[in-house]
Amino acid sequence: MRLIFLGAPGVGKGTQADLIAAKFGRPKISTGDILREAVRNKTPMGVQAKACMDQGKLVPDSVVVGIVRDKLAEPVCARGFLLDGFPRTVPQAEELTAMLKTRGLQLDRVINVSVPREDIVRRLTGRRSCPKCQAVFHVEFTPPKRAGFCDRCGDELMQRSDDTRETVENRLAVYEEQTAPLIAYYRQRGILSDVDGTGTVEQVQQRVAELLSANGLA
Repeated sequence: MRLIFLGAPGVGKGTQADLIAAKFGRPKISTGDILREAVRNKTPMGVQAKACMDQGKLVPDSVVVGIVRDKLAEPVCARGFLLDGFPRTVPQAEELTAMLKTRGLQLDRVINVSVPREDIVRRLTGRRSCPKCQAVFHVEFTPPKRAGFCDRCGDELMQRSDDTRETVENRLAVYEEQTAPLIAYYRQRGILSDVDGTGTVEQVQQRVAELLSANGLA
């Protein structure tokens, strides 16, 4: 089982990847997680990544691809993996295809979780976080018992800077410019499947499970 989960910020692809990883015992590889792991372990690629981050620069594709390559070579990935957050661009996708080909492997399926744009904006702009205990609520879907205050510790909730409408719109614009072309890239290769990301987590999970079963992956 070698899968990629694609989708705009806020569609819930990370949640679905977590559930599939737990259900089938395959590692979920999040770019952010393995980047921090490489930096923490001071691997050669991690040292390069840290140098860029310390200077406030974006980590270049060559380093990100190198870190992913190192991770996929670990024994834990021998029976498959789920990628979340990588690839982000077509050049990264081409690098991934090449690195798998050298090992005689290929992707089984790319799952594109789709949600209408306005629903994504509602999901992200409605989030409220507790600065004290890190609990997360949503003004519409999971509101606190007392409006504006955390159920756990009583501290006042706040909207994170990356959840404002302006920031969300910018994040979606970046996604549409850089990452959305991956949908066409993988569709042309016949391995992309679209999944409706609306509804409850359980409903979306059922759709993903049915998709995997239909493709002989579950």
